Amino acid sequence: MPSEDFTHPSLSRVKEAFPDTKLQAALFREQTTLIVPAEKLHAIMRFLRDDPECDYNFLSDVAGIDYLNYPVAMPGRFAVVYLLMSYAHERRLTVKTFLDPSMSTEGTEVDPALEIDSVTDIWPGAEWREREAYDMFGIRFRNHPDLRRILTWEDYPAHPLRKDYPLEGRGERIALNVVQRDHS
Repeated sequence: MPSEDFTHPSLSRVKEAFPDTKLQAALFREQTTLIVPAEKLHAIMRFLRDDPECDYNFLSDVAGIDYLNYPVAMPGRFAVVYLLMSYAHERRLTVKTFLDPSMSTEGTEVDPALEIDSVTDIWPGAEWREREAYDMFGIRFRNHPDLRRILTWEDYPAHPLRKDYPLEGRGERIALNVVQRDHS
């Protein structure tokens, strides 16, 4: 938590509703971020939408972040970030949760530590964004209605936005057939 004292109306509501949950908050450039444990994410997100004093009725984005070799120690290698908006109260809130892999991130093996509950039942618009985080980072979303790759093909051998993925790739494009303009 930064040294300056700050308040955000939603933070006190979440703290009251989840008194036994360890929560963290950060303020950067007047943007508040609530950091929640992965196992409590779904319940807190539902509360943020359903509580009339919070009323975050719009999920504008879901993004994955890889903090590999980040200069500051983080609670986990990967983060899933949700950008929320309450039109009724004209407020924004960023919600972040961290995940730490329990196995090598080299391939496409399913790592149970990189699994989190989907919020598509709360905000249906999260569907494609969660699929993107799954495809690019390998973060799986439990109870997602259609969790499959969205930007790469189904048998793609890795997750290309992970920071340990080589910039030149792993040879996926070497054997591609070149289609000439007059043959298409």
